[in-house]
Formats: sequence, C-alpha cells, structure tokens
Amino acid sequence: MVKIGKTDIGTFPLLLAPMEDVSDPPFRAVCKEQGADLMYTEFIAAEGLIRDAEKSVQKLDIYDYERPIGIQIFGDKIESMREAAAIAQEAGPELVDINYGCPVKKVACKGAGAGILQDIPKMIRMTDEIVKRCSLPVTVKTRLGWDEQSIHIVDVAKQLQDVGIQALTIHARTRAQMYKGVADWSWIKQVKDRGDIHIPVFGNGDIDSPEKALEYKNTFGVDGIMIGRAAIGYPWIFKEIKHYLATGEKLPPPDIQERVRVCLKHLDFSVQWKGERQGIFEMRTHYTNYFRNISHFKPYRQRLVEAVTTASVKEILEEVVASEFLALES
Repeated sequence: MVKIGKTDIGTFPLLLAPMEDVSDPPFRAVCKEQGADLMYTEFIAAEGLIRDAEKSVQKLDIYDYERPIGIQIFGDKIESMREAAAIAQEAGPELVDINYGCPVKKVACKGAGAGILQDIPKMIRMTDEIVKRCSLPVTVKTRLGWDEQSIHIVDVAKQLQDVGIQALTIHARTRAQMYKGVADWSWIKQVKDRGDIHIPVFGNGDIDSPEKALEYKNTFGVDGIMIGRAAIGYPWIFKEIKHYLATGEKLPPPDIQERVRVCLKHLDFSVQWKGERQGIFEMRTHYTNYFRNISHFKPYRQRLVEAVTTASVKEILEEVVASEFLALES
C-alpha cells in the first residue's frame, strides 16, 4: 500500500495531473468516478492567494467526493510560498504540493515552476521552509532539469526527501523539451534505484494506454503513475489501466451513450460551479476530446460549440445518443 503521510492511496495509485484550465472540480469529478486515486487542483499562484485574488481563491474549492486531494502552489519567492502553503492548508486538503515543473514562459522565466531548476539551492531552501510551515504532508512535482546539460534529478530527489517531502512526482522531460520529444523515464529509474529513497516516487509523461502503463510500471519501478493529457476528454483511461493491470485484458472503449453520460455529468457540474455562461463556455474545449474517433460527429461538435444554454447543449447531446449514423471508428 502506498501512503503519503497517513493517507493510503492504493497499491499502485493512478494520479490525475494538475493542469491549468483543465483539472477543476467538474473535471476531477468525472476522473474520480473513473478510478483516479489521487488528484490535484490546478496550480495556484502564491501571490494570488496572498492578495486574495478571486481566481486563485476559487481554485481552493475542494469537495469530499474527490478526496484524497492535494492543493498545488507555485511561485518564486520563498516567503510568499510559505504564506500560500499556510492558506492552502486551511482549505483542508490531504496534502500541499509544490509545482517545480511548469515549463510555460510566463511562469518559468520568472523563476517559478520549472524555472527554479536553474537554482537548485533555492529550490531546496524553499521546500524546507514550506515543509516547516505545514502540518500536512508536502509533496513536489518537478522535471528532470532545466535542459539536458543540467539534469540533477537523482541528487535533487534525495535532497528534497532530506528536507521532509513525503512524495515526489517526476515529469520525465526537461524544461527545454516543454511537452515535445519522448519522456526519458530512465532517470526516474535511477532515482528509484538509489537505495536511500524511501518516499513514493511517481512517474509522469507519455502514459496514454494501459499497455504503456504496465510496461513502465515493470520497467522503471515507480510507485504509481500520474496521468495528464491522456485524461482530457477521456477519464476512462484510469479505469482501463486499472483493469488491464489487474487482468491483462483491455476494456472496450466507451460507447456513445457512455460518452454522452459522462460529458453531461461534466457539464452539469461545470454550470453548477461557475454559472451557466462560464460553465458552458469552458466546456467547449472538451467536446472534441469526449467524442474523438466518432465518425460523422463534426456537425454536432459545431453546434455544441455554438450553444449558449444548458438546455440546448443537452438537446444536442440527446440527438447524438439517438443518431443511427454515429459510430466508433475502428
């Protein structure tokens, strides 16, 4: 059984990655239903929490159905991160997670997210201060390094453990790679093979099928897997991986009725959480993914994107269920 602090998260947990503008409570609801063992909020700016900025504070919303859950924070100032960690802790998650992995320019080039990988001593000092400030477990998500010439993850993992983090997730790319190229999990295996790493180590990057999940589990010896982009519009990835790991058999892909059911659940929660106008607007980015590989779906997708009321979206989705022409492409 893998534990973070006192929280059991399963024998080989599947984690939902924190993704900006994606992993909000409505999305987390459908991922939890499909088997995600541990989830994180979207990453939250430390300065935003300290200033009580509405967008940042709203990201602290967590619900009992989605536990266990971690609140993830990012920033470049140690004192601000200490204060933000305290605010996050008050929201009642199971853990506080530090983002040292975000590669986007507006974050990394200011020294936050993956930007701190250019200053490892500061990374360790910041982590130490946050651990001291929190009574909850503190975890870290990071990348291999800033670029290929500065990959220090094997030593950094031990330093982070030494200052008290209770789990580590490694996205097996450098910041320079962004989301391109192949994730190199051999570095994660080197962390696991050290012999003096006793905290759970989770792997992230390129897991998009049950077969790959099993292969990487066996090859690299991770304690669990974090899934990000593969879950967008396809939360069934969690159930499919768990079934394959347990039985060696692949589940059939969800049929149209199941895709509509889950899409409607996502829509209803989105509208409930953010109001009809904003909830519908934010759902528009998900329709293509929910109905990927469905033949003849394009006209419906266009209408869904143009719909402005919950009722009209549901009417279109009812047509999708009733259609005799839509089918999964082989």
